[in-house]
Amino acid sequence: MSKLDVLTPQNSQAIFIDHQPQMAFGVQSIDRQTLKNNTVALAKAARIFDIPTVITTVETEGFSGPTYPELLDVFPNAPLLERTSMNSWDDRKVRDALAKSAADGRKKVVVSGLWTEVCNMTFALSCMADTDYEIYMVADASGGTSVDAHKYAMDRMVQAGVIPVTWQQVLLEWQRDWARKETYEAVTDLVREHSGAYGMGIDYAATMVHKAPTRTRHTGQTLSPEPA
Repeated sequence: MSKLDVLTPQNSQAIFIDHQPQMAFGVQSIDRQTLKNNTVALAKAARIFDIPTVITTVETEGFSGPTYPELLDVFPNAPLLERTSMNSWDDRKVRDALAKSAADGRKKVVVSGLWTEVCNMTFALSCMADTDYEIYMVADASGGTSVDAHKYAMDRMVQAGVIPVTWQQVLLEWQRDWARKETYEAVTDLVREHSGAYGMGIDYAATMVHKAPTRTRHTGQTLSPEPA
């Protein structure tokens, strides 16, 4: 594998680490609603492209609480790999799940988690030390306890060879070509829902340029202006 190879649906797998409320409460590096939006968007991207996905949790009953419902709704049948260690790599279930997909050539591991400076970083460094996997850290679907905590953890990981990415970058790298019509509609629907201005732009182009109907089922009248 080479870091010059782009992400594809065939060479990737994903892991979501500790997207749980108590962990999110401590995040100060990114708006927490934005964090959840980006995390769920990344999960939906993984679902669109049939990316093998691991969800791991820590101290669910004793501290962290259950995984975001919105994330579980994307993968309702996925097992939740519970741990006690802050480092997911310390848990055999996690190693085995990643190894199963890596054996199929999926050695590019797309990582999203909380917190950047603890659970993400220790997992990334330990995994890379023990394997030939490549770690792609989704910076905007991860969060730290301060701006500095997130930044310097990302810096440390990059120095060690981790590749920093964003969720939308991952989505579009997997899509790669708009001629891939089997995923085109699902990708543009995802962008409309989760990508802010980019999604608004797609709606605008569809309705104003291509004269498509709006996506809403609004049945109310449009009332003409009436000067008062």
